[in-house]
Amino acid sequence: MPLKLALPKGSLQTSTLRLFERAGYHVSVSERSYYPSVDDSEIEAMLIRAQEVSRYVEQGVLDAGITGSDWYKDSGADLVTVAELVYSKQTFSPCHWVLAVPVDSAFQTPEDLAGKRVATELVNVTRRYFEARGVPVEVQFSWGATEVKPPVLADAIVEITETGSSLRANHLRVIDTLLEVKNCLLANRKAWADEWKRHKLESLAMLLTGALVAEDKVGLKMNVPRTKVDEVLAVLTALRRPTVSPLSDPDWVALETIIDERTVRDIIPRLKRAGAEGIVEYPLNKLVY
Repeated sequence: MPLKLALPKGSLQTSTLRLFERAGYHVSVSERSYYPSVDDSEIEAMLIRAQEVSRYVEQGVLDAGITGSDWYKDSGADLVTVAELVYSKQTFSPCHWVLAVPVDSAFQTPEDLAGKRVATELVNVTRRYFEARGVPVEVQFSWGATEVKPPVLADAIVEITETGSSLRANHLRVIDTLLEVKNCLLANRKAWADEWKRHKLESLAMLLTGALVAEDKVGLKMNVPRTKVDEVLAVLTALRRPTVSPLSDPDWVALETIIDERTVRDIIPRLKRAGAEGIVEYPLNKLVY
């Protein structure tokens, strides 16, 4: 019986499918279809709004699914977190739910909003946030376009942001952060107790996590004279000690390592000056520890 897996439809869909591609899974989505095909006969996928994934996984309609930790926490569902996957719709960095107010308002802290209206899609998390601070507010569910509601329809909002550009465009400023969002691979407890499904989920989590870890890494390989090995090693900042292999010429070795992509442009010239030759940079799809 295949693993029934929910994938998020909407803003996270493209980045999720791209992550699966990097992890080695080709997911094909037909126009107007909610049942994408996966080139793994052991996975049966369905596209569902991220806000609803936790509900259907908990009910057992689906074995597992990917959704944000925000919607998972808001739902109150009892699920197993198989893996945390840090990526968002535009980047591979987490998003945040923030409390925001009009730029020219007098509100400076959450306590200043006592007795006021707060609009949000994340109703339960927002209510718990204010209750924990003893601040009475009216939390109103927002069907969207939340940023345009202050100050006429609401005094403040709790909204998700990735870059902050939408908040700035609507003349809002952040006065607190409620939650950092990490996407999660979640499973219901019945599926997790099934040995085959658990093994399948653990393998899937390993590959997805490996693809995320490799996102900002690259591989480097080069040839180095034996007399220059120590100088070249002194230049490298590696995840682990570089691999050094003998070549047919006893006076040379091959050296291979993995480094942060952002350091490559600085390191390659230094490697060349230290004596390395034939330097090759190559991308990584997955990095599994």
